[in-house]
Amino acid sequence: ECQKIIRLKSLDNNTDIAVLAREVVDKCKLIHPSKLNEVQHLITYLLSRKDTAKDGQVSLDHPSAGLPNGMTEQANLNELDSYMEMLYEDMAEKVRGASLILQLARNPDYLEELCQNETVLGALARVLREDWKKSLDLSYNIVYTFFCFSVFSNFHTVISHFKIGSLCMDIIDGELQRTDQYREQLTKRKKGGELAIDPAKLQQDYERNLKKYQTVVEKQDQVLRVCTYLLLNIAEDVRVEEKMRRKNIVGLLVRMLERDSTDLLLLVVSFLKKLSVYMENKDDMADLNIVEKVSRLVSTNNSDLVNVTVRLLLNLSFDAGMRGKIIKVGLLPKLVALICEERHQQAVLAVLYHLSVDDKCKSMFTYTDCIPMVMKLVLNSAGPQVPLELMALAVNLAANKRNAQLVCEGAGLKLLLKRALKYRDPLLTKMIRNIAQHEGPTRALFTEFVGELCEVVSSGKSDEFVLECVGVLGNLSLPDLDYTQLLSKYNLIDWIKESLQPDAVEDDLALEVVVLLGTVAGDQAAAELIVESGILHSLVNLLNAKQEDDEVVLQIVYVFYQLTRHEATRPQVISTTEVPAYLIDLMHDKNTEIRRVCDTTLDIIGENDEDWAVRIQCHKFRWYNSQWLDMVEEAENIDTMGGEEMAGGEGLGHSYLHHSDVLDHHGLYSDGLSSPESEDYPGMNGHSEDSRPSSNYTNRFSADLEQFADELLKKAGV
Repeated sequence: ECQKIIRLKSLDNNTDIAVLAREVVDKCKLIHPSKLNEVQHLITYLLSRKDTAKDGQVSLDHPSAGLPNGMTEQANLNELDSYMEMLYEDMAEKVRGASLILQLARNPDYLEELCQNETVLGALARVLREDWKKSLDLSYNIVYTFFCFSVFSNFHTVISHFKIGSLCMDIIDGELQRTDQYREQLTKRKKGGELAIDPAKLQQDYERNLKKYQTVVEKQDQVLRVCTYLLLNIAEDVRVEEKMRRKNIVGLLVRMLERDSTDLLLLVVSFLKKLSVYMENKDDMADLNIVEKVSRLVSTNNSDLVNVTVRLLLNLSFDAGMRGKIIKVGLLPKLVALICEERHQQAVLAVLYHLSVDDKCKSMFTYTDCIPMVMKLVLNSAGPQVPLELMALAVNLAANKRNAQLVCEGAGLKLLLKRALKYRDPLLTKMIRNIAQHEGPTRALFTEFVGELCEVVSSGKSDEFVLECVGVLGNLSLPDLDYTQLLSKYNLIDWIKESLQPDAVEDDLALEVVVLLGTVAGDQAAAELIVESGILHSLVNLLNAKQEDDEVVLQIVYVFYQLTRHEATRPQVISTTEVPAYLIDLMHDKNTEIRRVCDTTLDIIGENDEDWAVRIQCHKFRWYNSQWLDMVEEAENIDTMGGEEMAGGEGLGHSYLHHSDVLDHHGLYSDGLSSPESEDYPGMNGHSEDSRPSSNYTNRFSADLEQFADELLKKAGV
């Protein structure tokens, strides 16, 4: 399109706008006479613009008030060409010309016209590239001019066309190197003064140079700040950001963290926070020890700087190595101290939550004021919902025994339970559940609340709150608790049987019900009630239905273990159910904990039933000698050439084969077949190497198994 710039040199309040508009239309052949009214409106707008003074000078109502570098001369757009000519003069004139152009660029209304004047912009870029090392004032004025363009995405092409971003990175690197050289020179002067004949004179010389250095640093901080700000603006384009990364933008920013200018640090940390969302940048920051370098900023008096620093730490804390460094440099107490400041609270809680994920870090919270602060915030939360970050941190902290004891001090546990029951808060109940898992005096505090929890469970609802209440009860292994009375009073037997039906409830709730059964079955009277109610058959059916869920299988096997421990229930478990056969097939499961519980339970069964003892012994023999037996069988088949096969005769292992593969018979595996050719685990081919995760409940029966092992050793006379 054809464009023409028309300069209205005589425009003021005394101008006859109608006459001037007619003159413009007559002299400019590009404007059709029918556009006369539009021209009048445009002239009126130009005259009334807030930023246009009577003589066309720039108004300086800008956040950084005042003229650049203390100048009193004001710029006029009509003199732009003369300002450009100054860029070809000596250094003082270059600084003056760049400063006047900067005044114009700070007015957004002039950016479009400046953008179209490629000659001026090219001259600015050339002078900056050639002379930035010679004058900090010149660098500041020119970079600031291009920064004005970087504020608007539409003008980012100007920055990229003249490669200002790359030049800014060179300027930052050069100024940082210059600072290092100044510091080195000052250090040498200081050491030299200590050994000089006239130390007083050298001390004066050192102080004079120190003042010069401080003045230079102040100007450098301004240049570094505007360069960083420009780079931050154009980094909104991911492709540009990637180019910066390849030129080591992270390294430059981390080096600037050593500066003392709050304004500069605020920009640098903001930029690092933006970059830290990408793994490559995060890894670069880790290599440069960024946590150590930003740790001092958490204690500054500038609230903005503290806030952006905490948010940077939040991004970094997703990495386990970074979390370890945060703890190592002593940031935990500093972060805890910020919890009470509302502005930083959400971000700080999120960082602390990430730290609390690591078990080693949980114990560190004991030595801070975090627990009392968290308790106060939880109990004083308005409304039914506690902030998510706060509850997430509280849940993790409660998983540590010492932290749980601190929570329960005074009336802490009582107040938490009261609030949880009032608002039916599942997250708060999850925190209470974590407290209940710890043995010792804290668990005994739950005795008076067991009835209320059972009442919630028997209500017939199956929401998350009920699930967590069942989880709390499942953790309460209390010797003085009358489980039989609880099962009868709150009609929990029928509720348990109903919940154990396949697909009757969500899988998570079914698992917690089985865990609860394992806890209750530790009491002999309650175990008898469980067996008499027919729950064993429900467990077997659930085992078939949830065969691929390791946690469910493990907890069901643990219930079997608990029931076989009691003399009153052991015979029924052995004789009236297929539990032993299931346990034999699970003896070589790929899950270590399942194998461990199965072995221990089968040892109990073998000690009390001779028939099953023979079967178990035969199974173990065939398992450990499977390769040898296969070779013998293959050789015998070749020799007999169609005679009686070894497996069909009365040879070794016949009694085992007669009773084996119970799980296959009940379709426990997806293909319904147990593959004896399985290379690693004969008969267990239906399970992949990583089909089952580690148990989340190992601690709840480890002590029981160790106790049983000790009993076996005593009986054997060892």
